[in-house]
Amino acid sequence: MKKKFVLTVLFILPLVVYMFFASGVTNFGRLPVLSGPVSELDGFAGEQRLQGKITVLGFLGDSVELQQGRMFNLNQKIYKRFHEFQDFQMLMVAPDGTQQKVAGVMRELETFTDIGNWRFVYGEMPEIRRFFNSLETGLELDATGATPYVFIIDKDRMLRGRKKDEDTGLKFGFDATSVADLNNKMEDDMKIILAEYRLALKSNQAGRNTQEQ
Repeated sequence: MKKKFVLTVLFILPLVVYMFFASGVTNFGRLPVLSGPVSELDGFAGEQRLQGKITVLGFLGDSVELQQGRMFNLNQKIYKRFHEFQDFQMLMVAPDGTQQKVAGVMRELETFTDIGNWRFVYGEMPEIRRFFNSLETGLELDATGATPYVFIIDKDRMLRGRKKDEDTGLKFGFDATSVADLNNKMEDDMKIILAEYRLALKSNQAGRNTQEQ
């Protein structure tokens, strides 16, 4: 009897635990859609796109040098953790003419990590504001075209966030000046959306294998 009990614990219990957590991710691990679809980047210089990418989206404004601390926080707390995932990009919007300032900041970040999945698009201020407004967050860009908040955009250009955040209720974006916000909330939400896509990919692959059989 003891041997049977031990075998049950060793082989059955892990399977039950796995099924429980798999069910939890499927039923509860979906990051809510708050708005969208967000406008595509057609009005900006460059070949970057939101469609088909999991994007962390930010707005630097024309005082890029003042955003270095926020970019450093994002790099250390979010980018370094997730940049190797397929279809992930860290995309910053900045006014045309700030390219050299951006290059200077990125030279600093390059000393800490591979910056290959940082992306930038440049445009005129009216276009930047129109694009920002397409997020429908109720937030505003400051006079320079910047905001401390960054946003999670899914592969279908939908804005993801929290409907019942304990501090703000609806949570459209994450404050890049706050290490706590990035650590305690944005990191968790990034894990959820990436797990969501991984599960969808595994389900699609399993479906194809079944059809082939």
